[in-house]
Amino acid sequence: MRSLLALIDSVYFFVICAHKQRMARAAQIDDVLYTTADGTEIRVYRGIKSEFDFKVAYKAPGKRERTPRHLHLIVELYVKHAYDPDLTLQMKHHILEMFKHVKPVSSYPPQLQFFRPEHVEPFRSLDAVGEFTVEFLLITIELIAIQEITNYPSGTLTESVYRDFGLKDRFSVIHTAAWSGRRR
Repeated sequence: MRSLLALIDSVYFFVICAHKQRMARAAQIDDVLYTTADGTEIRVYRGIKSEFDFKVAYKAPGKRERTPRHLHLIVELYVKHAYDPDLTLQMKHHILEMFKHVKPVSSYPPQLQFFRPEHVEPFRSLDAVGEFTVEFLLITIELIAIQEITNYPSGTLTESVYRDFGLKDRFSVIHTAAWSGRRR
């Protein structure tokens, strides 16, 4: 009886240790997809909504890891719009062009499909205001668009938020960006 209990105990601890090892591997830094010029790491982690679902996170130097939401990104665009409306609307059109090119992913980790470092230059002066750089915004918005099209091929929430920016009133756009999908 004692050897049976010892065997059960050993198997239990083996399973617990194996689980902890898998969790530690999943949290490794090799999920860093891109590092911006200012040192902000843009990371992805496996999600649970589909086989290729992923979550986007970022870690700025000296700060804790955070998860960007539509709301954060759209408010940042409004800050930049207050600084330079014409240039921000040009960036909006660049973002809308990106939506035409992103496709669902069939592998993990996802790869950027549209962004190129030279895309930042025309909008670089917008870095003078706000919390996020143009580089960060373009990459993060693209990843969130890829995530949405992968999980919801007919979904258009992300695209509609950016399409409505500068056209509809701020309240409507921010309200849509704040919607978390609880009713899906």
